Amino acid sequence: MTAAGQRRVCELLLVDDDRELRTQMARNLCRLGYQTVEADSLRAAVEILQSHEIPLAIVDLVLPDGSGVDLIDQLRAAGQDECAVVMLSGQGTITTAVEAMKRGASDFLTKPVRLQELDATLQRVLENQRLKRENQQLKELLRQQRPDHRIVGESAPMLEVFRLIGKVGPTDKPVLIQGESGTGKELVAQALAETSPLRDHPFVTINCAALPESLLESELFGHEKGAFTGAQSAKQGLFEVADGGTLFIDEIGELAPGLQAKLLRVLEDGSFRRVGSTKERKVRVRLLAATNRDLATEVRAGRFREDLFYRINVLTLTLPPLRERGGDLPRLIEHFAGPDWESEAGLPDQLARYSWPGNVRQLRNAIERAKILATGNLIELANFPPEVVAGCQSSETAPEATAGEDLEAANRRHILHAYQQAGGNKVRAAQALGVTRRTLYRLLEKYGIE
Repeated sequence: MTAAGQRRVCELLLVDDDRELRTQMARNLCRLGYQTVEADSLRAAVEILQSHEIPLAIVDLVLPDGSGVDLIDQLRAAGQDECAVVMLSGQGTITTAVEAMKRGASDFLTKPVRLQELDATLQRVLENQRLKRENQQLKELLRQQRPDHRIVGESAPMLEVFRLIGKVGPTDKPVLIQGESGTGKELVAQALAETSPLRDHPFVTINCAALPESLLESELFGHEKGAFTGAQSAKQGLFEVADGGTLFIDEIGELAPGLQAKLLRVLEDGSFRRVGSTKERKVRVRLLAATNRDLATEVRAGRFREDLFYRINVLTLTLPPLRERGGDLPRLIEHFAGPDWESEAGLPDQLARYSWPGNVRQLRNAIERAKILATGNLIELANFPPEVVAGCQSSETAPEATAGEDLEAANRRHILHAYQQAGGNKVRAAQALGVTRRTLYRLLEKYGIE
C-alpha cells in the first residue's frame, strides 16, 4: 500500500486563476490521496467554503478579485476558522510571507513548488489542525468533568447489569439505558465507554432536562457567529467535541420533536448543521442514551419519534431501583461514608424499610447529611433526613410494583409516595427524590399529582 493509501483522504480547496497550473496541481495532489475542489477566484472560494466543510485550502496570493489573504480575513470574520490556509505566490518575499502569516495563514510557499515539499507542508498543517482539535476537545471535557463514582453492588439485579455491560460495552452500537431517576444511568454509561473500543477517545455528556430547547440545540450541534443574540463567536457542538468517541445523552425523552428529527439524521449518516449555518458537517460518534421514561409508551402517545426510538434502541440496559437491591445497602453505605466512618448497628436493615424514591442518588445525599450532623464518626439513623427516618420507622412502605407495571406507572407511584411522605411539602419531596424543585413541578404536572 502507498503512503497516500495509508492515510485518511483529505478534502482540499485549490484556489488559483491559472487554469493550467491549477489542473496540473490538482492531478498531482489526487495521486497523493487528496480530494481537490477547485476555485478560480476569491468569490468562488468563499461560496464553496460557505457550503462545504473543508479542512485545508491552498490559495494563490494574487487573484482576479482580490488578495488570497482576504480569504483568511473573511473566514475569520465569519467564525470559520476550522479551515487552514496555505498561501502560494509567484513573487514571494519575506515581507509578504510575514504579512500572510500575521493575518492567519498556516504556511507560505513560493512558486514553482516541488510536489514533495508541498505534500510535507500540507501534512504538517493537517497535523497541527488535528492537535488543535484534540486540544479543544480536551478543554471541553475538562470543563464538564464531574466526580467519578464506582458502580457498587453485588445483588442479583446488579450482577445482571454487570454482565450486560461486559457484553454490550465492547461494541460500537447505540445503547439505551433505562431506569428511574437516581439509579446510576450515567455511571453505567461511563462503564460502557470504558469497555468500548473507543475508550481512548472523548466521552462527552449532556442532560436534556437541564437546558431549554434553544440552548440544547446549540450545545448539541454548535452555532455560527451571529446565529442568535449573544453568539459573538462560532462554537463547536458536543457532537463535534465527541467526534471519534462517545456521546451520552441523558434524559433523551425530554427532547423536543424538532431536535428529535435533527438527532435522527446525525445518527443515520453522521451529518448535521450548526445553528445558523448551511454547511454540512460530518462526525462519527457512538451514542449512549438514558431516560427515566418508558419510551415505548412515549412513542404510542406520539411524544417520541418511532424511527428515532428504533435507532437508539439497538441494545437496552435497564437498571433496578434501590428498593429492589436491598442486599447492596451495607456496601453502598460503606462506599458513600468512606473508610473513616462507622454506622450504628442494624442501620442497613432500618434503611431497607424505606422506599428510596430517589434511589442511589438520594441515599448518597442522605449519607452526606448524616455525616455532617453526626457526633464523632458514627452514622446514625437519627441524622438522616426526616422523611427517611419517618419511612424507616413506619411499617408502611411504598407499595411493591405490580406484575406488568410499566416504567411510567412505577415512576408515578414513587413520586406520589415521596410527595405524600413529605406531607405535600415540595421542597422536602424534591430533596427526597434527588431532583430540583423545577423538575418536581414538571413531574407533578405530568403525572396529575395535586
